[in-house]
Amino acid sequence: MIKWIGTFTLAAMVLTGCGAEEASHTNHEETTFQEIVVQIQTPEQLAVGEKVVLSAKVTQGEEAVDDADKVEFEVWESGLRDEGKMIEGTLTKDGVYEANHTFDHDGVYYMFAHTTARGLHTMPKQKLTVGSPDLSKVLPDESDETMHNGH
Repeated sequence: MIKWIGTFTLAAMVLTGCGAEEASHTNHEETTFQEIVVQIQTPEQLAVGEKVVLSAKVTQGEEAVDDADKVEFEVWESGLRDEGKMIEGTLTKDGVYEANHTFDHDGVYYMFAHTTARGLHTMPKQKLTVGSPDLSKVLPDESDETMHNGH
């Protein structure tokens, strides 16, 4: 009987030690967590009919993120989000992802830089004024300014 009590006590101590180590490891991961930050680098004023570089720099802390799962630029004319286009970005250097696009007429446009990296998703938004639009004819845009989701 004493043998069983000793074995049970030893097993309980070992399991408790493993659980404490795992909890300590989890707490360390939580304290070192850093969000990804996406800075849109595309100018807000653009020309009609010229190739434009849509650009976003992705970082986590001080580190450039060169291993993003996906960076896509969603571009739509104000008030016409359902008619928007998704354009895949490619890594050019030091966490900078780019895609080419040409705007064919004056207008106010919006762009989300949909970014998924290191288990996180963020999508900052930027307003783009292309050419010289007649602002009295621009439809209002009702989409959210930005969105951040952890996966």
